[in-house]
Amino acid sequence: MRSVTDLPHPVKEEEHVWIPVSDGIRLSAHVWRPVSSDDDPVPAVLEYIPYRKRDLSSVRDSIHHPYMAGHGYACVRVDIRGTGESEGVLLDEYLETEQRDAEHVLAWLAEQPWCDGRLGMMGISWGAFSALQVAARRPPGLQAIVIASFTDDRYADDMHYMGGCMLSDNLAEAGTMFAYATCPPDPALVGDRWREMWLERLEGSGPWVAEWLRHQQRDDYWRHASVCEDYPAVECAVLASSGWADGYSNAVSRVLEHLDAPRKGLIGPWSHKFPHLGEPGPAIGYLQEVVRWWDHWLKDVDNGAMDGPMLRTYMQDSVPPSTSYEERPGRWVSEAEWPSPKIERISTSLAPHRIAGPDEEVPESVLSVQSPLSVGQFAGKWASYNAPPDLPYDQREEDGGSLVFDSDELTERLEILGAPTVELDVAVNEPVAMIAARLSDVAPDGRATRVSYGLLNLTHRSGLDAPEPLEPGRRYRVQVQLNGVAQAFPPGHRVRLSLSTSYWPLAWPPPRPVRLSVYTGHSSLSLPVRPVDGADHDGGRPFGEPEGAPPITTTLKQPPEQRWTVSRDLVNYHSALEIVKDNGVTHYDDINLDAGKRAFERYSSVADDFSSVRGESTWTMTFGRDEWQTRTVTSTELTSDEHEFRLHATLDAYEGAQRVFSRNWSLAFPRELC
Repeated sequence: MRSVTDLPHPVKEEEHVWIPVSDGIRLSAHVWRPVSSDDDPVPAVLEYIPYRKRDLSSVRDSIHHPYMAGHGYACVRVDIRGTGESEGVLLDEYLETEQRDAEHVLAWLAEQPWCDGRLGMMGISWGAFSALQVAARRPPGLQAIVIASFTDDRYADDMHYMGGCMLSDNLAEAGTMFAYATCPPDPALVGDRWREMWLERLEGSGPWVAEWLRHQQRDDYWRHASVCEDYPAVECAVLASSGWADGYSNAVSRVLEHLDAPRKGLIGPWSHKFPHLGEPGPAIGYLQEVVRWWDHWLKDVDNGAMDGPMLRTYMQDSVPPSTSYEERPGRWVSEAEWPSPKIERISTSLAPHRIAGPDEEVPESVLSVQSPLSVGQFAGKWASYNAPPDLPYDQREEDGGSLVFDSDELTERLEILGAPTVELDVAVNEPVAMIAARLSDVAPDGRATRVSYGLLNLTHRSGLDAPEPLEPGRRYRVQVQLNGVAQAFPPGHRVRLSLSTSYWPLAWPPPRPVRLSVYTGHSSLSLPVRPVDGADHDGGRPFGEPEGAPPITTTLKQPPEQRWTVSRDLVNYHSALEIVKDNGVTHYDDINLDAGKRAFERYSSVADDFSSVRGESTWTMTFGRDEWQTRTVTSTELTSDEHEFRLHATLDAYEGAQRVFSRNWSLAFPRELC
């Protein structure tokens, strides 16, 4: 990335500004704005997240916000209540209180003498959720948002549940927020109240996964803040982006299709990263696109920001399977509108162990599979961060426990853009069952690279809000939608569909092993086929080189560790996936602060004992300066049997060597057809 030091406007910075909200709580803000805004007010752009602006997100913030401020904007980074230096306690994600606070922050910004009253919001992940959710509330002055890696549907398309199946990232995200919500504020900013604020957080916090286990189907808890419930509520302009390697690969196309507001979409090959920090690459000059968006919608600059295609996306070429890529080969393509009239949905029948040819008549036959728990160990993570390497590996071992359907060898290039679907006639032998459907690109040497996948808890076959048990032996017609993707299959390769009845540990398995019967001839694969045109051009302006402001300086005091290990003990048949995400210890030079963050996740099982599955998440967070030294250790364990989920969690906090807080939780939740 190119660091830009010569910006149009000199920037002034206020590191800690209190913003009051309605109940007397004060939120802490970091403000960057043009020096000239003292006399010439400018639009304000808010990023509103719980990830600690003072330290843990400060390097990234220093690249983004001074860059935009240098282009004529007041950029304001606010820690959500109960995080960083903001007062209060963070109890859960996307609460009504959180959104009301955001409205108060926006109103406060509009009243500042350096703000002209025109407002934007931006962010990735939580920040994008916040921006989209607040936009649907239509606060005065909010005229545009820029969002990356987000969803409009909190139940169907977030890291909690997928197709009614509970994801292991449900536990992982709960572990993340258990850690972040229990960290202390920095006494250098809040003074002697830091300990009182910290103890309030420790007393008020808990494992959020408990609340998420109380809502195992789509109900009002998940409908709240799901913008898909009322798309017309969003009236401001929306620039939406995501990556094909990210868990949030589907929402961009949905908001393009359903919003009435001005909108543009961008989907690259990236994981859960901003496009200018894109991994896998190629990264793009995203901040230039963002400034262009703000200029058009917040300053009325006639710069053609709405010209060109509605959607620009990266058509990925075939690659060998790998858990990580530095770059994905491919090309940028565009669609003038979405859904695109250029894309033809082509459906082909499933024959015994193969995908039939076009218009081929396939007689009915029955194929069965009962997948072992080992299917899924090479699935990668639901939301890839590309560190540690967490993309799906070669699918051949997974396919050994699955029903596999291969196409004939392709004679010409095939490109798909959109969400593949599978229509199945099935029967099962248990009242609760799941299907994992995987689409792979199979090379001539047999290596299989997963292209997309989808999950369906069959009790949710009639809707995510109305699960019903299955009648063993009864035949059902179901549809499994896979994640959207842009992918090219070259000549000589094959398209493979794989079906399994477990996908652990990406998804929590059903209560008991399931035998699935699939009726071929009545089942089919549907692909969104985009015509291959040698003269096809993107239709948009070329992207610039990634750039941003120079990052703040830090010193690495303890090296990071990244690890992703699959193990199997063939004596006791114990299998495990262990993930280490250790950032080491970083010294933030400008504030003389040491901060460390280490996460350990473990997902294990024994043989094919479905009651043996266990998920564990342990986080250690450290913050220190001179004599001030703190540490929090949060641990969450989730197990289950046929009837209930069991949760055990611990929280320990230390000041120096002394433990100042400790609490345990042991809870149980009935399995609700999950």
